[in-house]
Amino acid sequence: MKLYGYFRSSTSYRLRIALNLKGLAFENIPVNLVTAENKAPAFTARNPFGSLPLLEADGRDRAQSMALLEWLDEAYPEPPFLPADIEARYTIRELAYAIATEIHAVNNLPVLKYLKEHFDASQQAIDDWYRNWLARTLVPVEARLAQLRTGDFLHGDAPGLFEIVAIPQLYNARRFDFDLAACPHLTRIEAACLALPAFAAANPDVQADAPQRP
Repeated sequence: MKLYGYFRSSTSYRLRIALNLKGLAFENIPVNLVTAENKAPAFTARNPFGSLPLLEADGRDRAQSMALLEWLDEAYPEPPFLPADIEARYTIRELAYAIATEIHAVNNLPVLKYLKEHFDASQQAIDDWYRNWLARTLVPVEARLAQLRTGDFLHGDAPGLFEIVAIPQLYNARRFDFDLAACPHLTRIEAACLALPAFAAANPDVQADAPQRP
């Protein structure tokens, strides 16, 4: 398998976590979002969306992270990302898709660049935009977790779809100085995940294309 991604792309981060949790070996191939390598004709010929990640597997190029997570779980069912119980599966999907659609969709790099280039938004305004959409979804997600009385993970004793989607967004929340003090359930789950090798190895800061720190 070959995973084309960018170290700080939250959707690429999702796939790195997922592949690690499944125990699948993959080659991580950097594609620079900042310099728009993902929009080059050679890349869009393989992925018309021009988005990351792109997973090359079983002789086919696959795009769109949420669809990729579902495909991975069906193609490699152990360990599962979703439990057998239908109500537990619903709860996990409810929270995972809230983050994927209500936060990431409005806060990804093309949207932030559009705000700057077409509306002359300052960096402060862009940061405020980002934190606004974080709050609108993370606050109700935290409230739902409080209702569910979760443990280290949303369901059971292992991470699944929710954690795969949530942890990259919490990484971004910290990048944009979003105050997570009112999210004890989210940060408890985050701490449990970050202690696992699958999550540690997927962290943006340890990827080959991450800027090297002194």
